[in-house]
Order: sequence, then structure tokens, then C-alpha cells
Amino acid sequence: MSLSLTAAAAQSMGSALATAIGASSTIKIYSGSKPATPETAATGTLLVTVPVSGSFTSSGGVLTASDPAAANPSASGTAGYFRVATSGGTAIFDGTVTATGGGGDMTLGSTSINTGVPVDLGVPTFTVPVS
Repeated sequence: MSLSLTAAAAQSMGSALATAIGASSTIKIYSGSKPATPETAATGTLLVTVPVSGSFTSSGGVLTASDPAAANPSASGTAGYFRVATSGGTAIFDGTVTATGGGGDMTLGSTSINTGVPVDLGVPTFTVPVS
């Protein structure tokens, strides 16, 4: 079963998510498959941690962060999923990572992440689904 939301409900949820994430959050990219829930311990190898300065904003249910600086990977591997967490490390949500056009919740030019090659996410945006 999947839920369908009105635009107003998606905006409310987006605002609540932005508040829950707070300032100075992180986007961590891991190898492997996304865990069942964000409360589940991360799986796979942590490839890169991208610090987000400031806070996410929400407009029309689309969460947007300021363009974070490119981050240096801590390991090499194939990106499989990401986790957005508060500055204190509490996971808020997870999503899949695919190459551009692959239909993931986050798309990268390439899912190959290599040490010594900085990862630049551009301006991260995440959309609360609506009907």
C-alpha cells in the first residue's frame, strides 16, 4: 500500500522534515543496499560524508540544502544508498543512489566513488511524494 498526499500535506511534511534535520546536518553515502529503516544501523561501507552547512528549507514539499562543498571520500566503492542525519548523528531518512537516469532517490553522474576524487553533490534536493 502506498499513500497519496495533497500538496498542502507534502509541504507540511517537508517543513517538519527540515525542522527535524536541523542545522549542520550530514549526507552520508554508503555502498550496498539501503537498510529497512533509518533506525536500523547503517550497512555497507561509508564512502563519503558530505557536511551540509545551514539548514534544509522546504517549498512545496521539496527539501533543499545550500550547495555543500565537495567532500573527500574516506573509502572507494560503489554508492548504493545515502543517509541524511542531524548534526548529532541521528538518522532522519535514507534513500537509494543510482547514476543519472537510473531512478534513484539521489542520482550521481557515476556511482563509482574513489578516494582522492572529491564528491560534489551540487544542490541537494529531496521531494516528499504527492499524488
